[in-house]
Amino acid sequence: MNAHVGFVGLGHMGGPMAAHLVKAGYRVRGFDLAPEARAAAAEAGVQVVGAAPEAAAGADVVITMLPVGRHVLSVYQEEGLLAAAAPGTLFIDCSTIDVADARAAHEAAVRAGHRALDAPVSGGVVGAEAATLTFMVGGGAEDLPQAEPLLAAMGRKVVHCGPPGAGQAAKICNNMIVGISMIAVSEAFVLAESLGLSHEALYDVASTSSGQCWALTVNCPVPGPVPTSPANHGYRPGFAAPLMAKDLGLAASAARAGGVNAELGLRAAELYAEFAQGAGAHEDFSGIVRVIREGENTRPPDGSSPG
Repeated sequence: MNAHVGFVGLGHMGGPMAAHLVKAGYRVRGFDLAPEARAAAAEAGVQVVGAAPEAAAGADVVITMLPVGRHVLSVYQEEGLLAAAAPGTLFIDCSTIDVADARAAHEAAVRAGHRALDAPVSGGVVGAEAATLTFMVGGGAEDLPQAEPLLAAMGRKVVHCGPPGAGQAAKICNNMIVGISMIAVSEAFVLAESLGLSHEALYDVASTSSGQCWALTVNCPVPGPVPTSPANHGYRPGFAAPLMAKDLGLAASAARAGGVNAELGLRAAELYAEFAQGAGAHEDFSGIVRVIREGENTRPPDGSSPG
């Protein structure tokens, strides 16, 4: 590969993704604010530069993986990423951000004479490290042929979801399903415990019947049934609770703005926001089961709020 890729955001997700591009033969020039992220990227073969615009200069494709929408818009415009790139450069934003911010970033790139795709990912840090991510892409189909080889080097599935912002829409809808499902699975295990049913018995039944879902069979929230789940490793994050709280917050905002009756999604967003600010700050999102277990007797028998 002779293509030159600029990569801005070399953290827990972006770092492994950039490393996979290097392994695939791409020349990757990257930047991150954190010294430890820059050091890890350099060790993986990324040419680390001193500022974001340096990563974009002369690049064929520029990939960003940043925490929130304001960071994407800032690095694109105020920090000069768009201005530093050659005309017609393809910008791919893999951050998970608000749909409105994704569309604004796309419009800013186009105004600057570039092309743009939003391509948030599913799979978490584990998927980034194993190159098994799913990319949900929004933007023009005509730009996919250039983007797909790079995305394939970092993941195993690429889905074109529609026009600008559609990738972000798919991401927040998908994670609303996962977040609600994890709470449902956790509540079921806590109920099973109260009824004297073992974790393994419930798992054996639900995993082969109508209760089967990813939150149960891959990321099971209790120790035992799925050896590779975070529950068997001290809830070390595969997908951290603060990230789930962020994504559900985006979904909740979109639901409110659109007048969508999403009662479970809104409640899930509240639960994860509380969890992420407390015990779950450094844990996998499946650790929510412990909040449910510890809070099982906090409501009076009639179901009203305590106090």
